[in-house]
Amino acid sequence: MQDWALSTTQEHRGRLLRGMAQSVAEKGYADTTIADVVREASVSRRTFYEHFGDKAECFIALYEAASRNALQVLREAIDPAHDWEEQVERAIGAYLRCMAGNPLLMRTLFIEILGLGPEGLEARRRMNQEIADYMRAVVGPGKVTAGLAMAVVGGIHELVLQAIEDGKVDELPKLTRTACALVRAVVQRP
Repeated sequence: MQDWALSTTQEHRGRLLRGMAQSVAEKGYADTTIADVVREASVSRRTFYEHFGDKAECFIALYEAASRNALQVLREAIDPAHDWEEQVERAIGAYLRCMAGNPLLMRTLFIEILGLGPEGLEARRRMNQEIADYMRAVVGPGKVTAGLAMAVVGGIHELVLQAIEDGKVDELPKLTRTACALVRAVVQRP
């Protein structure tokens, strides 16, 4: 019985996150209500509050889940049999293809998260730090500082944001070469 309760809890949480994603994609974060989220998720308000304290907490959970999914895509693209440069190219290409595959979610996550103010910025920085830490692990210890790794992640995400604003999310994979050049320039600096 406990396993059933756990899977039901996970299912409801997943439905709420998908409901949040759908509603924010359609209406924007500011105009999304908890009623919209529970309607999209086909659950009760009570179920919502069993998982989240408020709308912002749910949105941050969506942001973190989607970001960790993208980080998992990066991890799965790595093949230690290749040198770090090829690994970085494979990982960044996979990451950008993953993002291009869901344009509404990308707009939601890259633009709407900033509407939360300090709370959204904190979530964004936390996730960027996880990606920067992973980048440092791939290129090797001592090859890039923590600050430079964060600058690379921020730079790549700024390119992604520009593509989103220009309505070119489907073209994100074309940024692979530029993003890889940035990584190489930072790692191979004198």
